[in-house]
Amino acid sequence: MKKGIVKIIAVDDHSFLLEGIVNALNKYDEIEIIGKTNCDAAYKEIKKAAVANEAFDILFTDLSFENVNNTDEIEDGEALMKKLDRDGIRPKTGVITGHSSINRVFNVIHNLKPLAYILKSNCSKDELYFAVQKMLNNEYFYTHSIHEKLMRRRIVEIQMDDVAIQILKELPRHSKIKNMVGVIQNAKGVELSLRTIENKLSNLRIDLDANNNIDLFTIAKELGIVD
Repeated sequence: MKKGIVKIIAVDDHSFLLEGIVNALNKYDEIEIIGKTNCDAAYKEIKKAAVANEAFDILFTDLSFENVNNTDEIEDGEALMKKLDRDGIRPKTGVITGHSSINRVFNVIHNLKPLAYILKSNCSKDELYFAVQKMLNNEYFYTHSIHEKLMRRRIVEIQMDDVAIQILKELPRHSKIKNMVGVIQNAKGVELSLRTIENKLSNLRIDLDANNNIDLFTIAKELGIVD
């Protein structure tokens, strides 16, 4: 690898999208990028480069791969990251994907710790290049909407307590709030009154900016607070 050159490999099974990523970053003189449509091929390329002491600086990968056949050992981007971790050869990694469900986002970020999480829907040349600069400095970069969701989840988690979680989980199981009396208990095992439950629900609707209890449960599920 030439001195000062940033070596990148991108993996996506949609050739059109992969070509867009490669072409976008190829415009920068200091970047040398190749694309692979298959996780197995990407893994072999990364391993070969590591053995030759020409390791890739950055890996960009999608999470889901639809065009997987029976001969493929690595079925998706998550499996690729895990295998590279086991071998101790994973480059700084950025996810470029269409998955925006906060549960999926949170689990990927928490468990696999990619430095970047970028949504395909608003993946521009400038955003990609900015992400590369952040990643090279070991800094995190998340698409704006992903960053907002993560921040909102963190704020909500701080505000949540055991009673709030109990109430949110019980919401879809009861047609009337009064039916929760005798079910919801505090940390000491004391059953909460109808008024206490209703007050807690009112505060939760305010915290999560929900219009009603159905909206409240939907938002809580989207944020990954309940399954």
